Amino acid sequence: MTHFIGIDVSKAKLDVALLMPNDKIRSKTVANSAEGWRTLWHWLLAHAHPQGKDLHVCMESTGAYHEAVATFLHDQAATVSVVNPMLVKRFAESTALRVKTDRIDAQTLARFARERRPAAWEAPSKPLRTLQALVGRLDALLEMRQMEFSRLDIAHESVQSSHREVIEELDRQIKEVRRLICQCVDDDPDLGRRRDLLETIPGLGERTIPQLLAYIGRPERFKSAKALSAYAGLVPWIRQSGSSLDRRGGTHPLGHAPLRRSLYFPAMVAGRFNPVVARFWNHLKAQNKPGKVIVVACMHKLLSIIFGVLTSGQPFKASKETLAVA
Repeated sequence: MTHFIGIDVSKAKLDVALLMPNDKIRSKTVANSAEGWRTLWHWLLAHAHPQGKDLHVCMESTGAYHEAVATFLHDQAATVSVVNPMLVKRFAESTALRVKTDRIDAQTLARFARERRPAAWEAPSKPLRTLQALVGRLDALLEMRQMEFSRLDIAHESVQSSHREVIEELDRQIKEVRRLICQCVDDDPDLGRRRDLLETIPGLGERTIPQLLAYIGRPERFKSAKALSAYAGLVPWIRQSGSSLDRRGGTHPLGHAPLRRSLYFPAMVAGRFNPVVARFWNHLKAQNKPGKVIVVACMHKLLSIIFGVLTSGQPFKASKETLAVA
């Protein structure tokens, strides 16, 4: 007998709901950390199945926050489903559920898993996990360096040497992590092949390509370029209240924010040097679209090109056909 578990994921904690055979709910809240995941697993062994069998865990895609716990549970042999938040929202609306808390959201996810039986999530390979960890560490180091550099500008002369020493150490670590990223990609044939393909796309550089490899993962897990754009949060979204309808362009707050951020500056570069994106950029500019709208639309266009190159296995080539539809 399958046990269905819903997990509402946030940065700091996990709200867990175990749906019992009698339709009652057992609830648990743990930290979203390695220790919290282990506590959760022992709790599931105690209340669901002592060997951890027949467990179907369902959680929403929340960018970086869900990935680590999903990987942990997958490695324990649980079936894990990572679902689009909009599907869960529609399911909750269909049940006339009006109260919304983290605990109730977890219960809704458990019932969604039982009723809809969402597909199992595929965990990233070990080389991809390594790359994701290294890319995350590099982002953190670069952010720390920027903060320390900003402090140096206003620091008292008595502590300026301390700031410089910290910056030098951060520079050393940044250099080492970048070396490890290159080595990780070089050592894995699949990652190396994807990197070579991405290098053919004007607008993508040595900083962005490892980020895209880490954030997108296996491109085959997305059914279409539109699905990948939705994952990144680069799709129009609609808010409706009564007779008021607000169709918003720009980005969706539920998308994968790191992937979205990694495309911002490449889209601006591609707007000048990538013939397909540049043509699209100029087309929108001629229509007097606001600057932010143009950049976000070109991020979407660039991501569609990335998806096409990765899934086709063919290098980027600006043919007459691609220019015509740009």
